[in-house]
Amino acid sequence: MADKIKLIKTEDGSHSLYNEDLNETYHSQHGAYNESNHVFIKQGLKYFYFEHFPKEINILEIGFGTGLNALLTVKELTLLPNVKINYSTLEPFPLTKEIIDGLNYTDLDMLESYKDLFYKIHNAEWGESVEITDRFIINKEKVKLQDFNSENKFDIIYFDAFAPNKQGELWEYNVLEKVSQMMERPSCLVTYCAKGQFKRDLASMGMVVETLPGPPGKKEMVRGVKV
Repeated sequence: MADKIKLIKTEDGSHSLYNEDLNETYHSQHGAYNESNHVFIKQGLKYFYFEHFPKEINILEIGFGTGLNALLTVKELTLLPNVKINYSTLEPFPLTKEIIDGLNYTDLDMLESYKDLFYKIHNAEWGESVEITDRFIINKEKVKLQDFNSENKFDIIYFDAFAPNKQGELWEYNVLEKVSQMMERPSCLVTYCAKGQFKRDLASMGMVVETLPGPPGKKEMVRGVKV
């Protein structure tokens, strides 16, 4: 599969990947860093933290991919006092070391001091809880969402699957319902997707659905809040 994954540079200078089989990029071509920071950090992590000021946050990420969301979460954690993050992330098709080494995230000014943590995240053993910092524990699972089960409930869901027209099975009602059942009260789900059917499905599961301004190049995104 590795030969079907190509490195690309997005408009904000950060890398993303292009999957030839799906004819789809891992991030917005308008900016991988900007998209991840806006959707998952600003509207997910920061929103939840400043709403509830928890001492511990359990995050589930659907789609580990390049590890950018995890890295930005570690970066943001340095600005959030007195909170620990338990970060579970799913990726059935991990990237090769060659592709990971080619990513330029830690060449960017805002991430240049996080190179060691970036590789610590990627080198963490799959299927084990690994301490990246004293306040960030990661558990990477090499499994599809449909096959994932957890006894834990999650406070924040980073729903970063490929688009519904590319990976439709992850956006089906029964799969979204499974995710909803894994969410704590209160909790939130954030994603770049703003499709009408997706929003109706979340609402039917009892979530408060917020259509928010999207990242650069995208008009809207969605946050589903479970109260």
